[in-house]
Amino acid sequence: MRQDIADPARRDFVRVAAAMAATLVAGGSAGRAFAAPVAGANPPALGPIRQIDAGVLNIGYVDMGPRDGAPVLLFHGWPYDIHAFAEVAPLLVAQGHRVIIPHLRGHGSTVFRDAATPRNAQQAALGADGIALMDALGIRHAVVAGFDWGARTADIMAVLWPERCKALVSVSGYLIGSQAANAKPLPPAAELQWWYQYYFATERGKAGYAANTNAFNKQIWQLASPRWAFDDATFARSAASFVNPDHVAIVIHNYRWRLGLAEGEPQYDALESKLAAGPPVTIPAITMEGDANGAPHPDPAAYRAKFAGVYDHRLIEGGIGHNLPQEAPAAFANAVLDAARMAG
Repeated sequence: MRQDIADPARRDFVRVAAAMAATLVAGGSAGRAFAAPVAGANPPALGPIRQIDAGVLNIGYVDMGPRDGAPVLLFHGWPYDIHAFAEVAPLLVAQGHRVIIPHLRGHGSTVFRDAATPRNAQQAALGADGIALMDALGIRHAVVAGFDWGARTADIMAVLWPERCKALVSVSGYLIGSQAANAKPLPPAAELQWWYQYYFATERGKAGYAANTNAFNKQIWQLASPRWAFDDATFARSAASFVNPDHVAIVIHNYRWRLGLAEGEPQYDALESKLAAGPPVTIPAITMEGDANGAPHPDPAAYRAKFAGVYDHRLIEGGIGHNLPQEAPAAFANAVLDAARMAG
């Protein structure tokens, strides 16, 4: 089950990763940091992709590092995939961690086990997916980390199941919401940033996303990370994960549910009630933000009070946008390592 690192390219990358991780351990800093990409390293493709039944899903995931290493779960967002962590994972493996990166529902090889299961993407369902994966893998405690949908998923796991989460790393901070909160109008400039949410609320938007998935998602990448000079091959690698039978349904439901335009499932009602109260994060946590994040995101001061335990916030400079793990992998890995140390 252990990730194979026997081939020379992967072995060389892990060696470079180990050196970078050692540097990070020695020189980690809080508050303000600069992006530090791994110079001269070409990360190998993540793999092999494993499959496991977990709750209502058969989840596709990558499992790297020693089986007895301290587990770290990394959650991607939309419209991204597990390759956001292609450079982060080896840095953590080099420090002895077991790193697990699942495809979220509607992405990659993650599929529903029953055709009759609603294609539901409400926030509590994604959080429950993370716990179901831990149960299926026999993992009792883990550091949880992510960005975008993945940050929200990690936040939810941290507040609803703190006994399962050792520490948290969350890009853009506290992202837990509720339908009631989302019903309140925002100032026009803020509403403008959510243009795609309103597009998805229409049948035209659903049809448009289905017909132009890759073009739509590439545009989101460009808007959300205006200074990230990704190439076509980098986008194509992640775009393969959008070729999923449930992708469009999951994306559309996620944004319609937020606006109260789509129903969730009754089994999540109690969890959503707890989340609607805005419970604090009590486990050790690090929040992060890129200095060039073009996607909607809260000001760090707005969520500081939501973190009641040991806490640090980091601004990552150097033109870093919304996809922080892929744009600044060393900084993200450093935060995960530091969060694990904060938890003891």
